[in-house]
Amino acid sequence: MNSENAVVALAALAQPSRLAIFRLLVVAGSGGMSVGKIGEELALPAATLSFHMKELTHAGLIQGTQEGKFVYYRAKFAQMNELLAFLVEHCCDGSGEDCEVELPQCVAEVVQRRRAPARKRVARA
Repeated sequence: MNSENAVVALAALAQPSRLAIFRLLVVAGSGGMSVGKIGEELALPAATLSFHMKELTHAGLIQGTQEGKFVYYRAKFAQMNELLAFLVEHCCDGSGEDCEVELPQCVAEVVQRRRAPARKRVARA
């Protein structure tokens, strides 16, 4: 993830209804949730919900799939983990020593992958 993608994702989440939708889909897990159920859970009118789903999809945070006559949306966990990793990548100067941030394992793995190429580049210089 780069700064531009992070800004788009954070901007999409910087709105109460979109943040609530994303959090609901995170709780729903890989099974996702139908648009109708999302609207029902959050008491959002269809037109409003459609607008917010478009913004979250554009930001790469959710993905919709047609399943029969319903559209199911799922959080894109890899993208979420990339965003979290981007935010904490240089925490404690990247050393990890005496760092007070405790990362979930899924995010810690992404941070490690992001740091590995940087270490290799420094070693060659």
